[in-house]
Amino acid sequence: MEQQTLTRPSTSEPVAAALAAMAALIVGGSVPVTGLLNDYPLLTGQAIRYAIGALALYGWLRLRDRRRRSPSGGATASASTLPRLTGRDVFALLGMVGAGMVGFNAAVLYGQRYATPGLVAAVLGASPLVLAIAVPALRRRWPSPAALVGAVLVIGGVAVLTGGGSWHGPGLALALLTLACEVMFTLCAAGMVARHGAVETSTWSCIVAAVGESALGTVFGGWRMPTGTEAAALLVLGFVVTALAFGCWYTGVSVLGADRAGVLIGLMPVSGLAVSVLLGAQQLTMVAALGAATVTAGCVVGLRSIGRANEHGPARVRACSDT
Repeated sequence: MEQQTLTRPSTSEPVAAALAAMAALIVGGSVPVTGLLNDYPLLTGQAIRYAIGALALYGWLRLRDRRRRSPSGGATASASTLPRLTGRDVFALLGMVGAGMVGFNAAVLYGQRYATPGLVAAVLGASPLVLAIAVPALRRRWPSPAALVGAVLVIGGVAVLTGGGSWHGPGLALALLTLACEVMFTLCAAGMVARHGAVETSTWSCIVAAVGESALGTVFGGWRMPTGTEAAALLVLGFVVTALAFGCWYTGVSVLGADRAGVLIGLMPVSGLAVSVLLGAQQLTMVAALGAATVTAGCVVGLRSIGRANEHGPARVRACSDT
């Protein structure tokens, strides 16, 4: 079997938790920005977004490597280019991009045609519990009680926050597909992040997504010049919601493990609620506030071991990319 050196994250657990939480808040709060692209071709819009994200992340890698050069002018062990992809990496990227990025966006879009946004969000809120169970199972150990309790609290809080919702036709199936895609986005990346690093993995995922969606978008939907508002939305989605959020999320996963970081996914609907209230699109009710408070409590419980030694060892998962 091919042997590869695993990267050792230098980020502390509290900082990693803060970065992962920030990523969840960014993604959850980006719904109004995404709405500005309702009239823009879906696939080519996503291709532009991921291309911007890939350029931003690659630029960060180059800048980081330049800072790491020794005073004598020689480069350190870190190369200034992206790591080479192995067969395991390609398999991981197919899961991350095909399911976690392209599939997720499509499932959310079509799911809301047959189900209320509340149902999609409520089902998506179950992803922390799936990760809390699946990740330890793949590593042949028992789930962390704290992660399980935290995930259950997050699910309950999201259900209260979103109101549960309703569906017709394939609405529930599409909501469950959204859940599966969200889990794949985190699960399939764990091994690749451990081998190459969070930013490197994020960069490769954006490159593959940009190329794939460009090809699909050329056939289905076509290209057109974005308006000023659409261009601004694409820039925000590319730089902030993609480059920054992806890098922060995978840093959290690499340090905390996918099962513990997963509870922070519950912050996405909380952030969406906060942005909606600030924009005057939604009133803050006692029920919504109770749901947000429950989600927050679940995150605290699920991450309560932060700052102590992780008894389960490195956050490497035998999934998708480690077979």
